[in-house]
Amino acid sequence: MVERYVMSIDQGTTSTRCILFDHRGRLVSVAQREHQQFFPKPGWVEHDALEIWRNLRRIVPEALSGAGDGVAAEAVSALGIANQRETTVLWDRRTGTPLSRAIVWQDTRTAPLVEDLRSDPGDAFFLERCGLAPSTYFSAPRIRWLFDHTPGLTQRAANGDILFGTMESWLIWNLTGGTAGGRHITDVTNASRTMLMNMATLAWDEELLGFFGIPHAILPEIRSSAEWYGEDRSVLPGRPITAALGDQQAALFGQTCFSPGEAKCTYGTGSFLLLNTGTDVVRSSNGLLTTVAYKLDEQPAVYALEGPIAVTGALVQWFRDRLELISSAPGIETLARTVEDNGGCYIVPAFSGLFAPHWRSDARGVIVGLTSYITKGHLARAALESTGWQTKEVVDAMNADSSLTLRELKVDGGMTSDNLLMQILADVLDVPVVRPMAAETVSLGAAYAAGLAAGYWADLEVLRGNWHRAAQWLPDMDPTRRASEYENWQRAVERSLGWIRPSNGP
Repeated sequence: MVERYVMSIDQGTTSTRCILFDHRGRLVSVAQREHQQFFPKPGWVEHDALEIWRNLRRIVPEALSGAGDGVAAEAVSALGIANQRETTVLWDRRTGTPLSRAIVWQDTRTAPLVEDLRSDPGDAFFLERCGLAPSTYFSAPRIRWLFDHTPGLTQRAANGDILFGTMESWLIWNLTGGTAGGRHITDVTNASRTMLMNMATLAWDEELLGFFGIPHAILPEIRSSAEWYGEDRSVLPGRPITAALGDQQAALFGQTCFSPGEAKCTYGTGSFLLLNTGTDVVRSSNGLLTTVAYKLDEQPAVYALEGPIAVTGALVQWFRDRLELISSAPGIETLARTVEDNGGCYIVPAFSGLFAPHWRSDARGVIVGLTSYITKGHLARAALESTGWQTKEVVDAMNADSSLTLRELKVDGGMTSDNLLMQILADVLDVPVVRPMAAETVSLGAAYAAGLAAGYWADLEVLRGNWHRAAQWLPDMDPTRRASEYENWQRAVERSLGWIRPSNGP
């Protein structure tokens, strides 16, 4: 009997990867290519969508040939896609050519528009409809910006010549034929990050479309996260494409957080904590985002509360590249272990503002509590602790918003190799922190969803059986000390706020 596999495409911020998984969820083969980052102006971040498509076409055959004696395309049962969310592409339906480079989720050029939206009509207007408060993070302000700065775009869109998509839509359209009948679709997790989808109906919201002046004709059809989207007509001819999820939702799925109250946090350059709230749409009043966790075919959608943290691993990179206190990222743990505590020093890494639960673009980074006693070891420990305290702020907001109480945190991402950080997390959260055997949780989540839709895996319980714990950290911190240090952290955050003041002129 021929061994069969599921293929996952992880289209990330810095690279695109193709991974083959077997029935036990084990990685069989991987191929990866990075793409160029463009920074044409301060605060602008762009990608070349055509370069990303070319990279995908190269890595799929590389992944097939890299699996032992090689894997035939016919042995791939299904293809799933996980993608960087919110990154915005507009392209010509007839030529398949993007109108400009893709505007990446990190891009802040829409900040003036976002500030106007927060004033009028205000956060509540958007939270009620799409579960999101206005932010440079999301797609709708980017689409509006492109309409305002691209001559003739409004008419071309009205004529039906233009298509919008986030990266999964762009790739699926190309995979399924492109200009020759490509399918223009998205899934509910990605649509939920546009500020254009109604969180209750899971359909494009006509009031929001009218508000932003975005014609319905440019939008993809919203589908579930796991169903038959179409057959590949490019790199794997005839193979079914059966799943798409935003990368953080894919990580939640890959961590098998299928029950209400289960949560994961992905620790990378920034960090993203998602809590499964089941079929309940929990609207946050504490600075979190309401999002769709996943939707499997005709089953009801599962929702989540999300707390994005802007800077975690990026602070370690800053220690390495700017301060040159360490020569490599793992060196932060070695340096932090030279001291027993932070020496009274706290670092709030608000390099470009604070995300959840504060959402303050006027914040900037601060180091407080400096004395002549402080060493670079104390600074390193304060850097790691800042990730812990920022996570605690998000968890506290989740506990306040929801009747669900976090009992355990599953973690993934590059920073989870730092064992001291993992213990700090357990201590400040006062819950066990668990790292899985499978490191590729984003790719695995897309593979799981695709395999379920294709019948490769029978149900969620089979997937739970594939999850295995690699390491666990238990809380070991005096509650009084935890409360005292958390209060100090909150005082430090207060000092970071309001640093950037509105300009009074050019």
